[in-house]
Amino acid sequence: MNPSHTITTSEQLDALFDKVPDASRQKEVDYIHPLYREMIEASPFAILATAGPDGLDVSPRGDPPGFVTVRDEKTLLIPERRGNNRIDSLRNIVADPRAALLFLIPGVGETLRVNGRASITTDPDIIESFAMDGNLPKCVVVLHVEAVFFQCARAIKRSALWQTAAESKTNIPSPGTILAALTETIDAKKYDAELPARLQSTLY
Repeated sequence: MNPSHTITTSEQLDALFDKVPDASRQKEVDYIHPLYREMIEASPFAILATAGPDGLDVSPRGDPPGFVTVRDEKTLLIPERRGNNRIDSLRNIVADPRAALLFLIPGVGETLRVNGRASITTDPDIIESFAMDGNLPKCVVVLHVEAVFFQCARAIKRSALWQTAAESKTNIPSPGTILAALTETIDAKKYDAELPARLQSTLY
């Protein structure tokens, strides 16, 4: 790669792109607008991005639509469901509160972006409000909203994400295959055979 073609300044970036349309600026607000709230409450899946001293993290969050609670126009609550216990996102939040969410809605091209500062709570009343199948989250991420705007549908349309979802599953290596290759101790077939039941029993 020729270093002379590397972009190193904001001025070089600005020269590459057209002026930001007025609508792209005006759609950004610093609170949860009622129409943006409708998008959040329709979403069953979001991606949480955080940063910390050990680096960046981006991880999925999912539950039935509306699993992220709009407490008020400046506050979102995200339950920390059962996972692999790496808790990379939570460790980052403790060190650096900056966080961002990207909400996806199946079949909808537009996504919703929320930026802000996060904290972690174990308030019993908040924890109880996220009970699912009799199980409680260990904690809840509180996102203090600083910027909210929707992203246009171009990326989803270009990727044909919702149209190809059913086909793509057969074209990737299974979790067992990946773990067997990386660890050399895991039996891929056994792992994959046991995975559906294990996921179901540990969902919450």
